[in-house]
Amino acid sequence: MEVKNYRPRIADELLKERLEYRGAVLIEGPKWCGKTSTALMQAESVLNLAESGRLNQARELIDIAPQALLDGAVPRLIDEWQTLSRLWDCIRHEVDHRQEPGQFILTGSALPANREEIIHSGTGRFSRLTMRTMSLLESGDSNGAISLRKLFEGDTRMTGQATAKLDDIATLICRGGWPLSTMLNGKAALRQAIDYFDGVVNFDISRVDDVKRSPQLTRSLMKAYARHTGLQSTLTTIADDVANYGEGASIDTVRAYLSSLRSIFVIEEMEAWNPNLRSRTAIRTTPTRYFTDPSIGCAALGAGPTDLVNDLKAMGMMFENLGVRDLRVYAEALDGEVYHYRDANGLECDSVVHLRNGQYGLVEMKLGGEKQISDATTSLTTLASKLDTTRMLAPAFLMVLTAVGEFAYRRQDGIWIVPVTTLGV
Repeated sequence: MEVKNYRPRIADELLKERLEYRGAVLIEGPKWCGKTSTALMQAESVLNLAESGRLNQARELIDIAPQALLDGAVPRLIDEWQTLSRLWDCIRHEVDHRQEPGQFILTGSALPANREEIIHSGTGRFSRLTMRTMSLLESGDSNGAISLRKLFEGDTRMTGQATAKLDDIATLICRGGWPLSTMLNGKAALRQAIDYFDGVVNFDISRVDDVKRSPQLTRSLMKAYARHTGLQSTLTTIADDVANYGEGASIDTVRAYLSSLRSIFVIEEMEAWNPNLRSRTAIRTTPTRYFTDPSIGCAALGAGPTDLVNDLKAMGMMFENLGVRDLRVYAEALDGEVYHYRDANGLECDSVVHLRNGQYGLVEMKLGGEKQISDATTSLTTLASKLDTTRMLAPAFLMVLTAVGEFAYRRQDGIWIVPVTTLGV
């Protein structure tokens, strides 16, 4: 099925591959990130449960004639499947019955509220695919001259050129990767993240499990969370910060609200990387706090591009969130994950891109400038020297991912300096 003005996504090929070997593919990710459009490009029929009338009919049919919901040309798209969680086992049973790959595509912008209604995990029948907002490569804001795949393959000859200035990067951070925002300009492009934030605060955080939650507390919590972007802040620290906005919240309340935000893919924390080290250094395991898109944090703070340029510390935090989003999108295409590293001595690495085959690359993120890049390269080489390469592979690459900079290149010491608008998959 065709989608008007569809901009190709990295997930297109991943979905195609998974439909070739699995009976059903579940696409999960934040609202408005393009899941349905991507699914429609490969679907042959659709059951849209996002429509209230269709959902009400489906709730009646699930008891008397569930097959009617599943019949249709394949792959059949079940949009917002989690609103009728009992469909999961029906689809699992149908996949077993048909014994053919590529039967169903499910999309979901939230985890199902009634998870107890799901009997079977779906192992062997479903493949899960995470979709995020558009990376800069997908939105056309990166030329992709430096390929993450080629870095892992050992290509040392790549170079690239960037033209983005600090103001441009600030706009890209606040605009975010929402597909609609990438087709708009000016205030209209920036408004998409603000509207998304308002929807989360006033509606979505309560719809995930039909538990009424305070919009004001949600607003204060997301603002506090934004102030801890890129940090391994504890729940106690975040709760204390919420209190600074006049909203008292216990640690249990903060935990519950963050769980809801996680369930609707508003936040996506980063787990710690646990490598083999030559020393006995203790590794910190608290997750790093990130939004699924940097524009959400900007909307929570009420910050626009000019505000970021005037507060480079805040911009550095939000730029790191943008870089993490893009690395996650590219790593997904390479069957990889992104982690962070921090040890008891304060040595950190913003991102470790780790592939299933054991390869990994170390990435530090900085706005730019000689001093920041020098500090980043020191951290990278220090961490690399601590790794026990008799028990694990040596890093495939060391990279400083920058907001600005004219050229992307590999230095004589082997460290890559890569403006974010030259990075691709």
